[in-house]
Amino acid sequence: MADIQTSGGGGGIGLCGATFLVFLILKLVGVINWSWWWITAPLWGSLALVVATLIIVIIIAGIIAVIDNLNK
Repeated sequence: MADIQTSGGGGGIGLCGATFLVFLILKLVGVINWSWWWITAPLWGSLALVVATLIIVIIIAGIIAVIDNLNK
């Protein structure tokens, strides 16, 4: 009997890709009249959210370091 191995890696389009496709189709058929920035937002929006979160964490860490140095 042959062993069949399956991968749990998915490899599908994902939620962001599916949302982009829905927005794209709605824009092309004229249902929505949004800017192309909003149509493509699912593609770059998650990256922008991660970058914004990292910037906030770095700023908070810097503030904590400055406060710590003032207390010494």
